[in-house]
Formats: sequence, C-alpha cells, structure tokens
Amino acid sequence: MENLICPGFMAAGIASGLKKTGEKDLGIIFSKIPASTAGVFTSNKVKAAPVLLDMDRIKSGSCQAIIVNSGNANCCTGDKGIEDAESMARYAASGLEIPEDLVLVCSTGVIGEPLPIDKIQHAMPNLIDSLRPEGVYDVARAIMTTDTVPKSVSMQGKINGKTFTVIGIAKGSGMICPDMATMLCFICTDIDADRELLKNFLHNSTQRSFNRITIDGDTSTNDTVIIMANGFSGAVIKSSEHIGYFQNLL
Repeated sequence: MENLICPGFMAAGIASGLKKTGEKDLGIIFSKIPASTAGVFTSNKVKAAPVLLDMDRIKSGSCQAIIVNSGNANCCTGDKGIEDAESMARYAASGLEIPEDLVLVCSTGVIGEPLPIDKIQHAMPNLIDSLRPEGVYDVARAIMTTDTVPKSVSMQGKINGKTFTVIGIAKGSGMICPDMATMLCFICTDIDADRELLKNFLHNSTQRSFNRITIDGDTSTNDTVIIMANGFSGAVIKSSEHIGYFQNLL
C-alpha cells in the first residue's frame, strides 16, 4: 500500500450504516487551509444532486473539504435530493468549523432511492473525530461499490528544489464508458497552483486517461474528478517547464 499522506490534508472513512454489509460507506477529505480546486463531471444529461451542487460551488475555484458516501447515489431524487446534498455539506462544515460553501459533496451507489440523510448526520461527529493524515486509504475503501479492491496512488516530484506530493484515490468498475466512467476520483496535492492551471491540468489528464476507458457502454450520473492543491510544499508552478512537468506527473 502506498504512503497516502499529503502535507496539509487529513481524511477519514467509516461505516455509517448506508451499506447493509456494514462496510465503510462515508468518507471525508479535509485541507487545513482552503485549497485551489478544479473538477470534471459526468457528461450524462441526468446528473445526480451532488454533481449539480458541486458544479455550482466549484466555480469559486476553492474548497476545503469533500464529503462522500457510497451505497446511495442520491440521483433522480428531486428537490429532496438537492436538500440532502446541501445537508451533507452543512453537517460536514459544522463539524469542521469551516464555511459551508467550501464543502463539496459526492455520492455513489443505488440510483432512485432517497438518501438516508439521518444516518449521515448521526455518523458525522465520529467521522470528524476520525480525521488523520493517513486516513485517505480509509476513504478509498469507503467509496467502493462493486469494486473488488481500493484504488490509490501516491507520488512525489520536485520544483525549484522543493518536494511536493500528489495522492489520488478512485472507485469504479462497472458503467465505465467515456466520458469518464462510473467513477469518483479525488486528487490531493501540496503544490501551489492557481485554479486556472488546475482546470487545464485536469482537463488534459482526463482526456488522456478516464475518457479513454470503456467497459460496458454505460455513463454514470455521478462521475466526478476533483483535484485540490493547498500549496503546503511551497513548490510553486511558475514556468512552462513546471507546467509540463506537473502535467506529465498527473
């Protein structure tokens, strides 16, 4: 297992009761400071409530936390689904003591069933208390649905003598079809990069990776890739050489 620790980030994954199996189903990723953020979302005309929420919030180019659940996609759930996605963000923001609009929300699982938001609310204090620098692997397990193994990667690079870290986790093994596959992917890095750079990095990377995958011809309603960069390393992307270097690494 990779060393899934990125300076300035903490994470946790627990079982909240959303999955009947009792497995982990609720996760959170938290940056100690607001991070530059970019995202890529499903091309499906039907978009889940969390996707609609995130597409609006990510316009600010900044977030500090991602709250995610598996076992229920919160999709095709109408106005109540939007309310539940907002509630997830609100519960997380309250526990973390950060502004609600700095929290993004993701869900994956069964489509068309109401989200058991009470279970998430009840589990939130335990989730927040479980935050730790090495907790990203627990989030990788908490977002699994039909996946057989958690998916994670970690690597380091160096710019102007300063070492930076990039870690990533993902889920998805069915409904995989461009564009993007049935998937959630979260990337955390302590490099210093502004939102526009991150948007370009993410767009180019998804075109060369996720958008080339096809398994069963289905595109999910919840596909989401989010990258957060908090600048903790002090490694700043300034030149075209830096841009090319980080793009290749990503």
